[in-house]
Amino acid sequence: MVNHKDPETAKNKSRILLEQIKSLQQEDETLHNILAVDVWALAKTMDEFQPGFWSAFMKNREKAFKRFIAETIKNKSSTSRKRPPFLR
Repeated sequence: MVNHKDPETAKNKSRILLEQIKSLQQEDETLHNILAVDVWALAKTMDEFQPGFWSAFMKNREKAFKRFIAETIKNKSSTSRKRPPFLR
């Protein structure tokens, strides 16, 4: 908890917290990049063993994404009636 009586301590705690948040954001971005490279390497390797794997993978990914969007829209419309207009 931040002590409002000592502004210097509060500033230090805020600075430390901001540094930790920035560090976590950088680690998250690094992990995201590593996972992207892993997926690419796996797909490239599979494409070498089974030609056409990458195009089939991308077609399935597109179908899954369209299904996800449709489900999201369907669920959003049913829940949006319960929410106030400014939250829709």
